[in-house]
Amino acid sequence: MESKTELNGSMNQPETENGKAAVLGLQHLLAMYAGAVAVPLLIGTGLNFNSEQMTYLISIDIFMCGIATLLQLTVNKFFGIGLPVVLGCAIQAVAPLIMIGSDKGVGAIYGSIIASGIFVVLVSGIFSKIKKLFPPLVTGTVITVIGLTLIPVAVEKMGGGLATDANFGDGTNLLLAFVTIALIIVIQVWGRGFIKSIAVLVGLVGGTILAAILGQVDLAPVGEATWFHFPQPFYFGTPTFDISSIVLMIIISIVSMVESTGVYFALGDITGKHIGEEELKKGYRAEGLAVILGGIFNTFPYTGFSQNVGLVQLSGIKTRRPIYYSAFFLIVLGLLPKVGAVAQIIPEPVLGGGMLVMFGMVAVQGMRMLSKVDYNNDKNLLIIAISIGFGLGFNMLPTLFQQMPETVRMFTGNGIVMSSLTAIILNLLINGLKDEEEPTEL
Repeated sequence: MESKTELNGSMNQPETENGKAAVLGLQHLLAMYAGAVAVPLLIGTGLNFNSEQMTYLISIDIFMCGIATLLQLTVNKFFGIGLPVVLGCAIQAVAPLIMIGSDKGVGAIYGSIIASGIFVVLVSGIFSKIKKLFPPLVTGTVITVIGLTLIPVAVEKMGGGLATDANFGDGTNLLLAFVTIALIIVIQVWGRGFIKSIAVLVGLVGGTILAAILGQVDLAPVGEATWFHFPQPFYFGTPTFDISSIVLMIIISIVSMVESTGVYFALGDITGKHIGEEELKKGYRAEGLAVILGGIFNTFPYTGFSQNVGLVQLSGIKTRRPIYYSAFFLIVLGLLPKVGAVAQIIPEPVLGGGMLVMFGMVAVQGMRMLSKVDYNNDKNLLIIAISIGFGLGFNMLPTLFQQMPETVRMFTGNGIVMSSLTAIILNLLINGLKDEEEPTEL
């Protein structure tokens, strides 16, 4: 009888462990969902995609987040870092991709993404050497400029869409935007544990509920969406390969690799796993493969999500099992277009309020990186000042170089590219290459 009880206990234990892992996987999904869905939402609305295109874009994004995460979880001799890491779309890619799509067309977006993914795979083995070109001075400047560049987009959406619209900035739009921001602040400041980690999601849901009460929610996209679909390669057409767009996305991919390095070292520290050159190389390769697949299936570049690192620390569960469940959930949800269409019912003022917080946080993340810079060195101050000045100034007035040849204008017309190149070149010329300690935390 005793042995039978023990036997039953041992048989039930795996089920209990799987149940807990599934719940933890769901928590990881919820923590990254708002950030993952935000990227296709922002890019799709920025490029004026219709309801059907938006539904596909959001659904395939969720699906590919699951595939990208599986690539990173799977360890073999070619790719996969084997840490409990969740991959999602890189928020710093939003402004550059909207610019590329507006100027060169949607085909150029995906051509540049595929090319940048190939670049990441090719340089994965030597990135530990060339990453000296990207110290906190450079990466902090670039991420700060990206965040500051995006904020005007958020403010415009807070007003209800385009500044030229008749109802732009009316009382209802402003109410929805500021209530959303207030909810995020309340949850972030006074929330605890898991609830605090999904403050943006709570703000978006709360803002949408208020909008529904005020009659501002349109459920048509959900009704029009199908129940099931399969991912389609090149859904938005054949990719095109524009040199300036490719250079821009390579720069964004390098910034993402630098960010992911911090995520890997943080998770290695939490889980007690040594992260050496070989592990980093396979981690970068997995990201590069995910980016290539993103270009083929018309989603966006992927990077390790830092918000999920906090959940690993909070839960104390350091295995990959919950992340496998999270990846599975993402894949299933991505095959259900109606789930993706739900994200479309969020009114623009609500989305704008959430965007303002998220983009502000991107800029703050850049400033945090810049806090590691030695400001007693006037040379560093000069590099940062000029790089941010070029980035914001040239982005606000790209016609400054309209008399220059096309080959010059394709770089100077993009403030993020100019900021990146300026920071890299000035740092190399003034400070040279310096060895940096491996990061141990985000």
